[in-house]
Amino acid sequence: MNTEIERKFLVKGDFKDDVIKSYKILQGFLSSVPERTVRIRISNNKGYITVKGIGNKTGTTRFEWEKELTLEEATQLFELTEANRIEKIRHIIPSANNLFFEVDVFLGKNEGLVIAEIELPTEDFSFEKPSWLGKEVTGISKYYNASLVKNPYCNW
Repeated sequence: MNTEIERKFLVKGDFKDDVIKSYKILQGFLSSVPERTVRIRISNNKGYITVKGIGNKTGTTRFEWEKELTLEEATQLFELTEANRIEKIRHIIPSANNLFFEVDVFLGKNEGLVIAEIELPTEDFSFEKPSWLGKEVTGISKYYNASLVKNPYCNW
């Protein structure tokens, strides 16, 4: 089974000096129910479909399956997604042990929200926390992209 082990944090400081790459992401959901989210993502002239299952008790681990699509396929499927799509700029920041933080700066109805994620090889894997990393929000569903389409940050 494909699994994703990830921790999420709010960002409290300036991270931009550490960025090695940035790109825009458009994301919509064919299904945003927690038991099975189905996401269409368009980024860097590529498309992806991703299916995610519900997380474990800590929210760090869940099933994830992803497949690359042609840009045309992704664009057609994107038209079928639910309202309040996600727009964000993703910044990639290297960390120790060949890990990377992905810092998402949200746009549109979620403007003002900045979340950092790090994918880990195991749930108990230890990693360095940069000074700009804020409160951990792993497992808090309102910070999931599938929740942000239903209750955008501008409504909090």
